[in-house]
Amino acid sequence: MGSDLEDAREKMVVEQLAARGIKDQRVLDAMRAVPRHRFLPSELQDHAYDDGPLPIGESQTISQPYMVALIAQVAELAGTERVLEIGTGCGYQAAVLARLAGEVYSIECIAHLHDRARIILNTLGLGNVYLKCGDGSEGWTEHAPFDVIVVTTAMPGVPGPLLRELTPDGKFIAPIGEDELQTLVRISRKSGHWQEEYFGECRFVKMTGKYGFKG
Repeated sequence: MGSDLEDAREKMVVEQLAARGIKDQRVLDAMRAVPRHRFLPSELQDHAYDDGPLPIGESQTISQPYMVALIAQVAELAGTERVLEIGTGCGYQAAVLARLAGEVYSIECIAHLHDRARIILNTLGLGNVYLKCGDGSEGWTEHAPFDVIVVTTAMPGVPGPLLRELTPDGKFIAPIGEDELQTLVRISRKSGHWQEEYFGECRFVKMTGKYGFKG
C-alpha cells in the first residue's frame, strides 16, 4: 500500500501540478515530500492523490492538490519567511508551507480540526509550525508582522487588520468573492500602493468569524 501511495503521489506531481503550470521546483519537491494521505481519514486514503478536494469532517475539506501547490507558488517563498495561514483545516497546506518557509503560524476556528492537525503535524516532525484555535479573520497580532499571509477559506473581502499584520513588502493571498465562487488574489505593496494580481477562479469553503461571511 505504501508503494502504491508513493506512486500515486508522484503521478499527482507530474500530471496535476507540473503539467498545469506549477514550475517552482521547491513547491514541486514539497508536494512530493508531504504525504497527503496522512491528513485524511483511513477510509479516504486510497483517494488521497485524486485531483480534487476531499471531506475531512465538520463540513470542511482538504484542498485540491493543485490549489495547494498554486497558493504555495504564488507565495514565492525563499525559505526564511514567517507565514500566517488562516484556516488550518487538516494541516496539509501548513505542512507544505513548512517545507518552504522559515516559520508557519496557522489558525483554525474548529477545535476538533485544530486538535487533529496538531497531532498529524507533530507526528510528521514539523517543528516550525505553530497552531492556534481561534478566529483567523482577526489575525495573530502577537506574532506579527508576517512576510506572507495565506488564507485557505473563502473571504467576502480583505480585512484591514490582516493587511496591517504584513511586513512592508509582505504578500496577502486569499480566495476572495462570493460564497460559491472566488478568485485567488495576491495583494502586495508596490511604491507605497496596494496592488492586486489574479490567479484564476477557485472554490473554497466560506470563512466564518468577525470578517467572514454572515449567516
